Amino acid sequence: MAQIGLSGIRKAYGREVVVHDLDLTIRPGEFLTILGPSGCGKTTTLRAIAGLEEPDDGDIHLGEKLVFSRRRGVIVPPEKRGVGLIFQSYALWPHMTVQRNVSLALEEKGLGRAEIEARATQALETVQMTALGARYPSELSGGQQQRVAVARMIALRPQILLMDEPLSNLDAKLRLDMRAELLQLHRDLGSTTVYVTHDQAEALTLSDRIVVMDRGRVMQEASPYEVYHHPRSLQVAEFIGEPRINLVPGTLAREAGTLYLVGDGVRLPAERARAAKGERLVAAVRPENIELSTVPVAGWQEVRLDNVQPTGATTILQVCAGATRLRLVRPGFLRIEAGIPLWIGFDADSIEFFDPDTQGNVSAP
Repeated sequence: MAQIGLSGIRKAYGREVVVHDLDLTIRPGEFLTILGPSGCGKTTTLRAIAGLEEPDDGDIHLGEKLVFSRRRGVIVPPEKRGVGLIFQSYALWPHMTVQRNVSLALEEKGLGRAEIEARATQALETVQMTALGARYPSELSGGQQQRVAVARMIALRPQILLMDEPLSNLDAKLRLDMRAELLQLHRDLGSTTVYVTHDQAEALTLSDRIVVMDRGRVMQEASPYEVYHHPRSLQVAEFIGEPRINLVPGTLAREAGTLYLVGDGVRLPAERARAAKGERLVAAVRPENIELSTVPVAGWQEVRLDNVQPTGATTILQVCAGATRLRLVRPGFLRIEAGIPLWIGFDADSIEFFDPDTQGNVSAP
């Protein structure tokens, strides 16, 4: 297993800086996901690790080896960095069979014929593609082509595995299946894995650690649990989670000895807010952390049910309190009519508070 170290990585195209002085250490055997919207710099960062992009400044270490340093004049080419790549486009040779696509890279490494055949066969068995070894990529479905790309990586047995949105071309069911297979690949190889995606569900389910990027800068670097439950900024809070997090702007006020954030038609417990009464903040609460009752509960607030969206395993409810609209999520396929009154309560420990000017999290631990 190899550690990946990036220090002071900067990349610009003309006047547009796409990666700003990035420092990042990826631990040996770690599965790290770089998450962010299109144009945030995540793919450029991955390509710099692979050697497909040359940064304008900074150093890159793969294990103990310095593979890039602009100031020292070190630029190790991609084929000598010992990394495995899986792309969104699969990158299969259309005129070669499945078996040949898997074995070609092994031939280029100069391995013997017996070892090449053994590795290729084992890799295809792992992704359940042995029976299709004689087919060409055009004769395969998108999911099968991605399995061939995965088999190619398994056969190479790289210490470092780089994946650039490998599942974005697949349908929803195949994405779920392939997530599990990619995670198993990471474990089987014992590789250090860097995974790039804009899909926050993939990041949350696959990662040991998530790096959230936007406009070339790291917005947060933490475990999936921390990124989801304790986002560092409003931007991260809004980007992570489906359905989206509820944001309630309001003013801090103390009533009967308890601190609340008072919004337009709604009031939330705010003892975790590190601010003084009278200050304006934005409260953020996940849809699943709002409690719900069809009958009055002491201390809870009455709201009106605006619409119901069953998704099968869960139901999304949208309620209205004054001018404030809130999303709730409940397990199961709920059959409930819009327009009826409901009562909601808040788990004070699950509410995060943000400064509307700096966008930073101002919640107590």
